Amino acid sequence: MEFLDSHCHLDDERFDEDREKLIAEIKKADITKFVSAGYSVEGSIKGVALSKTYDFVYTTCGISPNDIPQTEEELWKDIEIIKDLVEDNIQDKKIVAIGEIGLDYYWEKDPQRRELQRQAFIKQIEMANALDLPIVIHTREAVMDTIEILKKHTVNKKGVFHCCPLNRELVKEALKLGFYISFAGPVTFKNSKNANEIIEMVPNDKMLIETDSPYLAPEPVRGTRNDPRNVKYIAQKIADVKGMTLEEIARITYTNAENIFIHNNTP
Repeated sequence: MEFLDSHCHLDDERFDEDREKLIAEIKKADITKFVSAGYSVEGSIKGVALSKTYDFVYTTCGISPNDIPQTEEELWKDIEIIKDLVEDNIQDKKIVAIGEIGLDYYWEKDPQRRELQRQAFIKQIEMANALDLPIVIHTREAVMDTIEILKKHTVNKKGVFHCCPLNRELVKEALKLGFYISFAGPVTFKNSKNANEIIEMVPNDKMLIETDSPYLAPEPVRGTRNDPRNVKYIAQKIADVKGMTLEEIARITYTNAENIFIHNNTP
């Protein structure tokens, strides 16, 4: 049985002291591939370096809504750096998407900064289309604006709603638009009211699993530093809800992740 963690942050400073050892342990724990997702210029550069070091590690490159610089000028400069980074390394086939990108109104309350988030999202969708890559979407308390942008700005190779909010309308519209839904630790939380309903909403061929580590460790290890080995707990939760075996969920989500990120990564 093999698992693919479709979104983690192994570049995070919380892994600085034991990253190499941990990655070896992850591989031994049947997590045979994972995507270390970029979210800033620095994070994207580190993700590319990891993908070059380990043949089973892939990465994404992008500027997340929570990592947008203070000025528009700085933002466009950062996006240009990301574009150059991808173009310089895309031949390796290890950069599998532009992301994580999107909107986050939970942390950002200023209307002008929210507008800058929207512009950054649109600009990076355009970049993904130009580079013939899918996107990885971060959205929090910005459902309507996220869907509106995706309807107005077609994403040619589609993509993934990572750590997808358990919002019925968002999932419904995302699936209509052809996007994958990635489940993370929150679906296992005891206070997650509609996790089962959302899991049942997502067809088997559109679901992924992820840890978003080092954040959002699932039950029964909630509150600890998360890492890709814990993706099995998310897979087990989905298996329980759908009345399937862990092996079936592992195989299905592995295939789906390869379809969107690896097999989709060719013109």
